[in-house]
Amino acid sequence: MKKLEVSSNEYDEYYGRYIHKLSDDITLIDSFSEGALKTYDFFKNIANAKLDYKYQPEKWSIKEIFQHLIDSERVFMHRCFRIARRDTTPLAGFDQNIYISPSNASHKSIGYLLEEFKITRANSIQLLKSLDNEDLSFIGNANGTKMSARAAAFVIPGHDIWHIEIIKERYL
Repeated sequence: MKKLEVSSNEYDEYYGRYIHKLSDDITLIDSFSEGALKTYDFFKNIANAKLDYKYQPEKWSIKEIFQHLIDSERVFMHRCFRIARRDTTPLAGFDQNIYISPSNASHKSIGYLLEEFKITRANSIQLLKSLDNEDLSFIGNANGTKMSARAAAFVIPGHDIWHIEIIKERYL
């Protein structure tokens, strides 16, 4: 299943900023596999001296952004899973800002975060491989709006790209 097959009526327009970062021809599994390599290599190659840098005091550090990507993947894969399993229960949103402090990302080594990312992504890919196109096309309700399982999944690699671009622009 390719990103091109995802219709804009399968997700809130807010998530388009992430989904549109991906090539129309990329498959869901490839977006996760290729994105994993690029994201892993990107964070692995940031100088240690920069990992705790914040370009403004109220902004997240690079390690906190990386933790945010991991946490967001967990949330969106949970949405993908529940929607793909035909769960029509409205799924709650989440306040990404309150996740940072208790995550203790600033106290984790980059090696730990890289391993956490790698394991999380492997679990996501395994779940996606277990779902067929009908499962992925099912539309549920997440954060008060329509969302298909496949849109929830495609948000993840696009979200990674979005934040890597911000880090390149404002942190490095």
